[in-house]
Amino acid sequence: MLGGKLLRVLPRCLGKLSSPQSVTPFLVTSQQTVTSKHNSRSVHTTTGSWDLEEESIFTGDHEQLRNSLKKIIDTEINPFVDAWEDQYSFPAHTVFKTLGKSGFLGVTKPTEYGGLGLDYSYSVAVAEELGSIRCGGIPMAIGVQTDMATPALARFGSHELKEQFLQPSISGDMVACLGVSETGAGSDVASIQTTAKSDGDDLIINGGKMWTTNGMQADWMCCLAITEDGPSHSNKSLICVPMDTPGVVRSKKIEKIGMNCSDTAQIFFEDVRVPKSFVIGEMGKGFTYQMLQFQEERLFGAAGTVKPLEIAIGATIEYTRERKIFGKSILDNQVVHFRLAELQTEIEALRSLLYRATGLYIKGHDVTNLASMCKLKAGRLGREVCDACLQYWGGMGYTKETIISRYFRDFRLLSIGGGADEVMLSIISKYMGTLPRIHPKK
Repeated sequence: MLGGKLLRVLPRCLGKLSSPQSVTPFLVTSQQTVTSKHNSRSVHTTTGSWDLEEESIFTGDHEQLRNSLKKIIDTEINPFVDAWEDQYSFPAHTVFKTLGKSGFLGVTKPTEYGGLGLDYSYSVAVAEELGSIRCGGIPMAIGVQTDMATPALARFGSHELKEQFLQPSISGDMVACLGVSETGAGSDVASIQTTAKSDGDDLIINGGKMWTTNGMQADWMCCLAITEDGPSHSNKSLICVPMDTPGVVRSKKIEKIGMNCSDTAQIFFEDVRVPKSFVIGEMGKGFTYQMLQFQEERLFGAAGTVKPLEIAIGATIEYTRERKIFGKSILDNQVVHFRLAELQTEIEALRSLLYRATGLYIKGHDVTNLASMCKLKAGRLGREVCDACLQYWGGMGYTKETIISRYFRDFRLLSIGGGADEVMLSIISKYMGTLPRIHPKK
């Protein structure tokens, strides 16, 4: 159970929920209730019969957090998702403020800045529950705020920076974005070209960022830029850049094949002046800080995949059970129910890998290898599950009115963003000692 200090903080997030002792046991691997557009009947897919407390990293406190978040999703987000998808945008400030008031944007952040001060297993629980949002774009945008743009600031930033940027990000009064990828440097972070040159007490930033989630609505950016001469792994810094600073140009909103309601921007910096005090932690440590941020980003991405994939399988079971062809339901064909059984097994393998990585991470271990495996497996499985399920929906699966077609479009990104599959494989190979060494040219 949580300590007294944390229990004084949690009520903002948990509201009037009952005490942990009175909570109905929750099945994490559990019963997923799915309501599809095609049919409003609930579908239950049971993959285990154990209680939450029997899981390796979750307790009743995690359940209370998830239940509280689920209420917000059901009332404040899911009823509007279809409209936001059609508009290719969601009101980030409104949604984030709702989540911020309930504590969900600072679950692991320090209490002195409005966070809940909990360990990372609670962030994983939140990420999993965000998967019940009926699209991929909004959970991704929230993940940028909580697990991609702010971890380094919370860990290494000065008190003044945390007051100016972290605290309002936790409360939902500011929307954050992460500026790492560029047109010529996506997964190859060391190759970025944006510079921040010293000018007295200031830095002058020039360059640009690409594929910036939340970029059109963001109030500030956690920006990686070259700040000094030297090797590519030690010449960069992470800088807090207010997006209303003169010279910041939101060039265009990028149209995508999925993640429709999450805005993605191309950003240019034209002689953008910020004080050196806006540098997070030590100058020149930005690459290292960003690599640390990637651990949480990749675990968050994997955690946010589990529930949507189970929803996809549950919705497919519902549809194929009702759809008759050649005198029997599609589900009755062995090739269908065996394939769905295989895919459910793969989801359970992903969940176990995720929980192992999380358990080690909260104990202070470097889980770069396992986080990379989680990210790789989640991306590959997102493609495999959505593709297989869409096939069993037939023509209906190819229409925009089904949840499976949305997931098919949205979760294709997971094998690209946050480090492509090939980068994950390179990291894993490095830890295995099988990655070829690049010999310097003579």
